[in-house]
Amino acid sequence: MPTVIPISKRGTVTLPPALRRRLGLEGLENPMLIANEVDGKLVLEPATAIPVRDIPKKTIRKWIKEDEAAMEAFKAKKK
Repeated sequence: MPTVIPISKRGTVTLPPALRRRLGLEGLENPMLIANEVDGKLVLEPATAIPVRDIPKKTIRKWIKEDEAAMEAFKAKKK
């Protein structure tokens, strides 16, 4: 069901309590959302912060390798 949510002059929005409950955000200490623009639409999804210490080292090394490769490709495009 669509919900109309006003946007303040500062660009902030307040999600209604019923919507926060449905998304599982109600009662969380630091609720977060991931905002994406998809085909001209704003898509909000619940997000979870994970302490770095809980991420496997193999995963972090993979992310670093991917990030370094992306930076090299970016640098090569700039030349």
